[in-house]
Amino acid sequence: MKMNPLGRTGMMVSEICLGTMTWGQQNTEAQAHEQMDYALTQGVNFFDAAEMYPTPTRAETQGRTEEIIGSWFRASRKRDNVILATKMGGDGIDWIRGGQGFTRASVMEAVDGSLKRLGVDHIDLYQLHWPNRGSYHFRKHWGFNASTQDKHGAVADMRETLQGLGDAAKAGKIRAVGLSNESAWGTMTFLRLAAEHGLPRMASIQNEYNLICRMFDTDLAEVAHHEDVGLLAFSPLAAGILTGKYQGDVTPEGSRRSLTPNLGGRWGPQAEAATAAYLDVAARHGLDPAQMAIAFCLTRPFMTSAIIGATTMDQLRTAIGAKDVTLPDAVLDDIATARRAHPLPI
Repeated sequence: MKMNPLGRTGMMVSEICLGTMTWGQQNTEAQAHEQMDYALTQGVNFFDAAEMYPTPTRAETQGRTEEIIGSWFRASRKRDNVILATKMGGDGIDWIRGGQGFTRASVMEAVDGSLKRLGVDHIDLYQLHWPNRGSYHFRKHWGFNASTQDKHGAVADMRETLQGLGDAAKAGKIRAVGLSNESAWGTMTFLRLAAEHGLPRMASIQNEYNLICRMFDTDLAEVAHHEDVGLLAFSPLAAGILTGKYQGDVTPEGSRRSLTPNLGGRWGPQAEAATAAYLDVAARHGLDPAQMAIAFCLTRPFMTSAIIGATTMDQLRTAIGAKDVTLPDAVLDDIATARRAHPLPI
């Protein structure tokens, strides 16, 4: 397993990260433990969670994923083998701190809640799940309007959030910090404020990235290159779309689509057509389409780690197996051709 630097933190993380958001909803505690055991044997040292997980998020299950990770740490005694990441939610979920987003005080409250559920004394990478000011991710880019944001209030809010993260870092509760569902402007502003005020520097950005969602390729790729803020790519299979299992508009029993019919706004005729093109590329070259999709992510120069998720062990073995797949130039050329034919399908 290839290891990559996590920003400028000095930590090294596996190029494949184990995602956990199905644990406690689609996966039982025992199944989650089996996944963690297997991932470690394959060289995965990086697990990613969030205080809001599992998904679909509900008040009744919120925090259960972190509790399951905590029970595995207690049973396995392998906390020191894992770079542990989790995330704090921003504005909008009523049953998490009353819907309150990031403030200096709420950061510490959220950190303490995660530490308790995880049963650990520190978190290696603590991330802001989405910005208080809103974002264009999860298909919001179609109607995104940055002019509605408060210019001065947004920056003040970010500075206060960094102060809260600084408090947690000084207390030894977090080692490093990162972003999620952020923009190039947001990332650069956090970096500037950290430098100006001696506050924690963002090490990474966790945004969606896959064959049919490639917004990171331009401005954010440039930020990642110059500022050492690499991508942690979530949904490298576009919520399972790129495996081909939804082609023909089918919904397999127990799949993500059975719980979220439009797959977070991803599913539609354009996504199905684009997926058909990538499935054709995989078939022509004798590749498993899921492994091709993940392996493509691993070729990107800004990629720190691709976050995979699975509800079965067969899915997990396939996803982690992408680490051993090398895509020749002919495959990459065909992927580029398919992209030009289907440039923005979701």
